[in-house]
Amino acid sequence: MNGRTDDARARRRLVSGLKRRFREVNNQIALLSHHVSTQVDLRDIDLDCLDYLAQHGPASPSALARRVGVHPATMTGVIDRLERGGFIARERDEDDRRAVVVSARQDAIGEVFRHYEGMNARMDALCDDYSPAELELITGFLQKTADAGRRAVEDFS
Repeated sequence: MNGRTDDARARRRLVSGLKRRFREVNNQIALLSHHVSTQVDLRDIDLDCLDYLAQHGPASPSALARRVGVHPATMTGVIDRLERGGFIARERDEDDRRAVVVSARQDAIGEVFRHYEGMNARMDALCDDYSPAELELITGFLQKTADAGRRAVEDFS
């Protein structure tokens, strides 16, 4: 019985350490993104919205507001700033001419994301230490972690 208790305790310590590392990673990425947003004269939320559009493609302002967790009125200001900066295009929805869709301008986001080259190079070097099977395992774990995060956000809705 004592072996099981020790194993359970060791596992709890490992899981607790893993969660602490995730918080540390989150803090470092937030800090990096804050520095990048300053370099390109955007607010942090503007950069978050631009990143969402770059990853997921065009969205209506209301859908984007829901996805990034901001009030629709706040999203209007975000979109206005991104459009003034030349980072996004605001167009009529092809299916509903009354609706608007915003999309990231590929030429502009390249300039923004080049500020992440140092981190990307460090990630490439880090990944060189892992086998393809290990990278698949890590990728799967991170996907499940992102899914857990999305479900946790939904709990607030």
